[in-house]
Amino acid sequence: MAWKASSSQASVGGLGSGALSHVFIQYPPLRCNIPGSRGFYYDDGNKLLISPTSDQIFSWKTAPFSPLAAPITDSITEGPICSVRFSLDEKIIAVQRSNISIQFWHRETGETFTHRCKSESESILGFFWTDCPSCDIVIVKTSGLDLFAYDSASKSLILVETKKLAVSWYVYTHESRLILLASGMQCKTFHGFQLSSAGIIRLPKFEMVMAKPEANSKPVLASEDVYIVTVYGRIYCLQVDRVAMVLHSYRFYRDAIIQQGSLPIYSSKVAVSVVDNVLLVHQVDAKVVILYDIFADSRAPISAPLPVLLRGFQRSDISNSRPSTKESESSEASDSNDNEAIIYGADWTFLVPDLICDVANKLLWKIHLDLEAISASSSEVPSVLEFLQRRKLEASKAKQLCLAIMQTMILERRPITMVAKAMDVLVTSYSVSLKTGSYFKGIKTERTPSSVPNVSGPGQATDVFTSRTDGKSVQHEPATGVNSVSFSRPSTYSSSETEDNCIFEPSKISSNDTQFVGGKVDASAESSTTDNPLNASVSEQQESQLTSPAISPDEMYRSVFAPIEEEMTVEPSYLVAIILEFFRCANLERVKVHPSLYVLTIQLLARSEQYAELSLFIINKVIEPSKEVALQLLESGRQSLQIRKLGSDMLRQLSLNHDYVLLLVQDGYYLEALRYARKHKVTTIRPSLFLEAAFTSNDSQHLAAVLRFFSDFIPGFRSTSDFFTYYNVLNEMSSSDATTLPWVLCFQLAMMEAGKASYGSMDLDSDIE
Repeated sequence: MAWKASSSQASVGGLGSGALSHVFIQYPPLRCNIPGSRGFYYDDGNKLLISPTSDQIFSWKTAPFSPLAAPITDSITEGPICSVRFSLDEKIIAVQRSNISIQFWHRETGETFTHRCKSESESILGFFWTDCPSCDIVIVKTSGLDLFAYDSASKSLILVETKKLAVSWYVYTHESRLILLASGMQCKTFHGFQLSSAGIIRLPKFEMVMAKPEANSKPVLASEDVYIVTVYGRIYCLQVDRVAMVLHSYRFYRDAIIQQGSLPIYSSKVAVSVVDNVLLVHQVDAKVVILYDIFADSRAPISAPLPVLLRGFQRSDISNSRPSTKESESSEASDSNDNEAIIYGADWTFLVPDLICDVANKLLWKIHLDLEAISASSSEVPSVLEFLQRRKLEASKAKQLCLAIMQTMILERRPITMVAKAMDVLVTSYSVSLKTGSYFKGIKTERTPSSVPNVSGPGQATDVFTSRTDGKSVQHEPATGVNSVSFSRPSTYSSSETEDNCIFEPSKISSNDTQFVGGKVDASAESSTTDNPLNASVSEQQESQLTSPAISPDEMYRSVFAPIEEEMTVEPSYLVAIILEFFRCANLERVKVHPSLYVLTIQLLARSEQYAELSLFIINKVIEPSKEVALQLLESGRQSLQIRKLGSDMLRQLSLNHDYVLLLVQDGYYLEALRYARKHKVTTIRPSLFLEAAFTSNDSQHLAAVLRFFSDFIPGFRSTSDFFTYYNVLNEMSSSDATTLPWVLCFQLAMMEAGKASYGSMDLDSDIE
């Protein structure tokens, strides 16, 4: 179906079309138009799109996705091609030539060798490279699995182990290192193996649920109806039941495979994508996609079914812009552009997690979430914030949306209880991000060579060609690159403190019930999972992880509270109530509030002359003591001596001696300041401040006492300009004030007899008295 702009809708994302959507693909796509191409294959281990010709292999890197990516070319000998995979170190290319042979090329030397089945009664269904320590490549046959080690010296495969099973078809993903083998008349009986860097684990046999359309009818499950996906570090198997029109989900544990529930489907053809841990179920016939956030194990969709939107594409009227002599060329160019704008085309193949291959037009698209549209489509603000706080691929955008939502709620004077629930979500998320360290991790997560496999090498590839000679290849397999986070339990944020405190904690897995996950495990569970190979290491899940969307109290102050206060768009009392709720949330999570927010609270209360309430907040430490708070209390206490005293007491309690001495001097209590400075050994105050204060008081006795103090306690003070300046001032004052003469004479004698007289032991307090 050709996409057309609708003039009745508002513009979205620069597309020129305002079609409402929560999922979009960005124009231009990656164009893979190679003359003589024999189809496309997807290597999810290397994140490669592969297009072979009769004697060449063209491959494009899909991560990071770039529409301008140039293909890498390798030459091969002519012959039939069933599938193509690169080795994990990218040194070897393996091409399946038939259902009994696989040919291997060494990319550097050009050397080749061929592996063939020994028995004519079995055929090769496919193969994949693995980082399992016991083998390098796994060949899947109708008779089971053959595990081989590659011998670089002899340029051959050495059989390590054989697992005999009747296999009809299989599904494998490099991301999960999990292979499911289908068998039985209905292909609904499955055997599973996980082949990771930790070893080989065999899963219990299980059967998938299939509804019966009629009493004597037995539908057969097809490979395109089964998907392996990794969401929030959990490995799921999704199965399409066309009779019941549902999508069953199964979750893998150490000793069992548990059915998690079912999602309704509304189309005979269904495809699955995973973008930033959000499950996308494409209803292909209906040409819409439904979003699910299965973090909470909820079967409720995030939003209503909507189509995928094409952004950035602009239909050009070539026929009007070119001369009439080139009408045919213009028509061809216009048709080409129209083909690129087809949404849910008949030849679209969905590559899990987030790619779409348009086989007919030889294009590759990447799927994106529109977080802004998703957040605007729901009125349940806490739920929206929870959803945004779980996003990693566009963490910066998610953070800005959360801040904008909070600011809007306050500006619109939403009920305080509603705003409090929203703040609970953000504070809890920030608290957990601090505990897990994700807030400070930056853009990328470092790999752990000892436990994390080399993800630069390829694994199983998906055949997206329109037809296959064997007809049994796996057609939908996820690529790597999904952000992986393990969680303690499938729950959304709750208003209860208990649930909030553990919502984002990594899985705590017991040795008897270890979850079969693809992500890293928490340090608290390390003792029970270090030797457990079911915890597949997939560092590629975190390669695309950006900075955390968690919001710190500092960001809340700068981006929410401060702008609102500056604009004075809400009543101070309402804003204070909201801030107090934020203090409550922060206290529950033991998160340190930025001092500026306490300062703002004092300003708002003082502005409303609520001095009694302010005093209670200070005394009960609702407002935490700090230098900034103390200085603001002093400033706001100009109209209330009680508040100013609270500020000065706070300076003293915090041992901010320098600031307390300055306060005393500024208030005219310079002699008391000298006593305090001597007692607490404050040596950072400039003597000129005290001397100027004494001079301003026009009290020559005090000036003499201050001069004597600094002469005694500051070495070299008698040679400074301050000493000579105020010594001369003291002499001038003595000439006009007879009562000053005894003090001046004492001071002069003390200067001349320094070290001889007992003056040095005199007490400042007695001098002043």
